[in-house]
Amino acid sequence: MTDFSRNIANMVEILPKNDQKLAYELVKKLVLAWDPDYTKLTPQETAQLKAAESSGFMDEDDINWLEP
Repeated sequence: MTDFSRNIANMVEILPKNDQKLAYELVKKLVLAWDPDYTKLTPQETAQLKAAESSGFMDEDDINWLEP
């Protein structure tokens, strides 16, 4: 978690429970508007994916699961 995200979480913790729920719903709405299918990668996820692909990563579709 980044410092920025941690600061946001700390601020939300200060709020009363009802306001915490409201803040959660607002963040959820923003995330879904940005990426409704949860398919976009963060910069960190992109770097991890590139590292995995260049390190001998094999797509499961390339594996013949039926033959020993």
